Amino acid sequence: MSNVYNLEPPTKGKVVLSTTHGDIDIELWAKEAPKACRNFVQLCMEGYYDNTLFHRVIPNMMIQGGDPTGTGTGGDSIYGGPFPDEFHSRLRFSHRGIVAMANENVKNTNKSQFFISLDKCDWLDKKHTIFGKVTGDTIFNVVELGKVETDDSDRPVDPMPFVKSVEVLWNPFDDIEPRQKMVKKSAEEEAAEKKKRKRKEKKNLSLLSFGNEAEEDEAELQQMGEDLRIKSSHDTIEDKRFLKEGTKEAEEILAQEEEDWGKKREKLKDAISEKLKKPKVEREAEQR
Repeated sequence: MSNVYNLEPPTKGKVVLSTTHGDIDIELWAKEAPKACRNFVQLCMEGYYDNTLFHRVIPNMMIQGGDPTGTGTGGDSIYGGPFPDEFHSRLRFSHRGIVAMANENVKNTNKSQFFISLDKCDWLDKKHTIFGKVTGDTIFNVVELGKVETDDSDRPVDPMPFVKSVEVLWNPFDDIEPRQKMVKKSAEEEAAEKKKRKRKEKKNLSLLSFGNEAEEDEAELQQMGEDLRIKSSHDTIEDKRFLKEGTKEAEEILAQEEEDWGKKREKLKDAISEKLKKPKVEREAEQR
């Protein structure tokens, strides 16, 4: 067995998975599988694998995880889609603890899911990209994880094992810039954000068939609001509407303004009603 390990190239990079069955140290072959390692390291740094399940366990073969949906059908790569396989002559499924990309049993369909071998699996050589290996005594945590009870579809039964968190001890890629770290929001937080967005939404009058007329009416209403708004103390000096209450002149001005405002309001209501009564074709013809 020692000869097998001697044939493997030196590793470059290391992460630690903190799981329900203890830590798992993984050393990376960043030179031999750069795309897979970069994808794995960046997802680790972004918290992508935090609280993800080991959704598939096949005794004496492998444990599989890396799917944030926990279904075995989800997950994505940092590249925005599947990335190509990477094979190396010195990397083989020759012993337990080999870390490789899971795929859709089709070439070049690597995303975020990965698996760890529990024994020699040489029939998987050049079918799955190998990018790392479990080191030290943490291999025994992998062995224990591989003993969990499963159902007929190889899915662990409750309580399901999962990755609690991931720490990148040695990042072999100095140029990695993690995207915003994933934060799983509660249903209450989602509802609050949705309500906040709704308050910020503005009326889109152009969606209405009489959009142009409505915009004119809206502008007229705004102008009326401007005319009636409360002014500053500097403006009120010359504004007759702010004469001392009780005087005959003030009462006459207020009465006149109330009458004018009533006429404007009735005129506007009549104009809008007339426009709404007209067929769409006729309104469009008037605009032309």
